[in-house]
Amino acid sequence: MTSTSETTIHKGLAGVVADTTKISKVNSETNSLLYRGYPVQELAAKCSFEQVAYLLWYGELPTPDQLAGFEQAERDGRGLERIVKEAIDLLPTTTHPMDVCRTAASVLGASHPLAADNSHEANLKKGVDLLAAMPAVVAYDQRRRRSLAEVPARGDLSYSANFLYMTFGQEAAPEVVEAFNVSMILYAEHSFNASTFTARVIASTLADLHSAVTGAIGALKGPLHGGANEAVMHTFDEITKSLPAGGNVGEATQKWLDNALANKKKIMGFGHRVYKNGDSRVPTMKASLDIMVEHYNRPDLGELYATMESAMAQAKNIKPNLDYPTGPVYHLMGFDTEMFTPLFVASRITGWTAHVMEQLEANSLIRPLSEYNGVDERQVP
Repeated sequence: MTSTSETTIHKGLAGVVADTTKISKVNSETNSLLYRGYPVQELAAKCSFEQVAYLLWYGELPTPDQLAGFEQAERDGRGLERIVKEAIDLLPTTTHPMDVCRTAASVLGASHPLAADNSHEANLKKGVDLLAAMPAVVAYDQRRRRSLAEVPARGDLSYSANFLYMTFGQEAAPEVVEAFNVSMILYAEHSFNASTFTARVIASTLADLHSAVTGAIGALKGPLHGGANEAVMHTFDEITKSLPAGGNVGEATQKWLDNALANKKKIMGFGHRVYKNGDSRVPTMKASLDIMVEHYNRPDLGELYATMESAMAQAKNIKPNLDYPTGPVYHLMGFDTEMFTPLFVASRITGWTAHVMEQLEANSLIRPLSEYNGVDERQVP
């Protein structure tokens, strides 16, 4: 925070309360994240991702009949129209998958029959359609990069099971589906983070929902926000490659960390602006990582995770955030590292669209002021 004689400047809007929201909050007393009042770890333990999406959009958990109708609407929207696949195919496979998601969201909006309708009912429909389509975008993109044929969606599988099926071409084991479901729930919403605030700013201009989501995807691409889960695996890869045969994981990790800190490199996957006593989502995701490490018989990855966590605690007293356990989970499942943040997109569609609709309920154009510190007024010679 810096100040002038007249104005206090809050760099990064740190500490600024921009608006109210009923969607989520971090409970400072318990250091837990709440979705519509429910602790997220309880939702992850007891609910499907579809139930949580319904909760974020409608404010309450669905009844069995409401859930059945909601699930059917999502399943009816699965798959990709030809225009979307053609747009993706025009992009080189060297394009970052987040650029593919951004492009696909824009095409989905431009071609949506309710594109110009900004009513609450239309936005709910567009939200469901985005929720249904984004897994197909991510799966289609990973498979085309591997020169594999598209796998059609299945209407008899849950959201998470179908996502994995479209990506890998076979049904995943129940424990894998459950771990993926947990990750989707934990990533679904997180109050006024950078991408959500971006979506609300765009929505405040009365632009359409797809424009707001497209902008949010752009914000999420940055490594200081959504790209951190990718960076975690890049870190693990660097440590693993530096490890000689029979080498000590602890020594290799400490050497990598010492070098990174000496060069003032930001260690991705650790620390959080909101949580002061550790990210409350981490224990739930770490439990899923432990199950995946056992399922895929990869104790080496579990050892590397624990070693890095311990080294960071000793060196900087900083705890992991959600991206730290989620990256290894997605890696074990078989997702390419560059696909990790698009998986975040598929989940956060729910939170973004909930915020867009909330913004429009009592809209006010978001237009902050700035303090000019350039040269004084002057005349053109």
